[in-house]
Amino acid sequence: MLDGRVAVVTGAGRGLGRAYARAMAASGAAVVVNDLDAGVAQQTADLITDAGGRAVAEPGAVGPAEVADALVDRAVREYGRLDAMVTNAGALRDRTLRRTTDEDFDLVVGSHLRGTFTCGRAAAARFREQGDGGRLILVGSPAGQRASFGQTAYSASKGAIVAMMRTWAVEHAKLGVTVNAIVPTALTRMVATIPGLGELVETVDRGEPVPPEVRRTGLGTPDDAAPVVVWLASAVSAHVTGQAIAAGGDRIALWTHPEAVAERFRDGGWSPEAVAAELADAPLQDFTQALPAAATGGTR
Repeated sequence: MLDGRVAVVTGAGRGLGRAYARAMAASGAAVVVNDLDAGVAQQTADLITDAGGRAVAEPGAVGPAEVADALVDRAVREYGRLDAMVTNAGALRDRTLRRTTDEDFDLVVGSHLRGTFTCGRAAAARFREQGDGGRLILVGSPAGQRASFGQTAYSASKGAIVAMMRTWAVEHAKLGVTVNAIVPTALTRMVATIPGLGELVETVDRGEPVPPEVRRTGLGTPDDAAPVVVWLASAVSAHVTGQAIAAGGDRIALWTHPEAVAERFRDGGWSPEAVAAELADAPLQDFTQALPAAATGGTR
């Protein structure tokens, strides 16, 4: 499905990113493997080449424009072009609002959101130069779609990434560049400390199957989310852009674009009293119950 295509996958040293890189390579793509940790980036590249695929490691912490440019340049230098950018990398600091420091916030937003921005911008510039389209595959999270207790910076970043995806999809449509987001969930080391999930993560680490009843909830191995990334990177999905697609376990799903759930009009405008009366019985959505922390999944 990806024969002759070239992809960059950030944060591909472990977990979901490694699964994306390996699946793309197995489908025929040449892959530039990025990770903050040079050692695990090289391990992923070696796994791909040992299996007969093509891959090189290009370590670096995403965020700065120089790192994004280096990733695109490496793809072009090694393989002559770039066809897909998968922006998976990012740090995680689970903190409630009162415990989130400036440093925590800057690290998470800088890696996830700024890293997506700079890598997406660098890839889009290359796509424009090549003139034959391209694929931007951004990585969201249920934490950015719904409430996720204790993940202020992560939720903000992931929600912004999906919003940015929609804008980029509109901006790049005439260039033949599709822009979509995958919203993955998986049993990775990032969820191992969540009560009830540590044993399941150990099961995955041992290579044992995830119980069917767990898979039906949308939790499985990182490999379960990878087919959606391969499809989005392929020519087959050329008609798909601006979408947020959930993937995990036995489940895939489409998230809606935000839209009004109810609306009212009042001649002459609204007073505070009129607002209070109108909304007294309105179908307000309940945001007090966050998704189970397991559903946030993480990106690495």
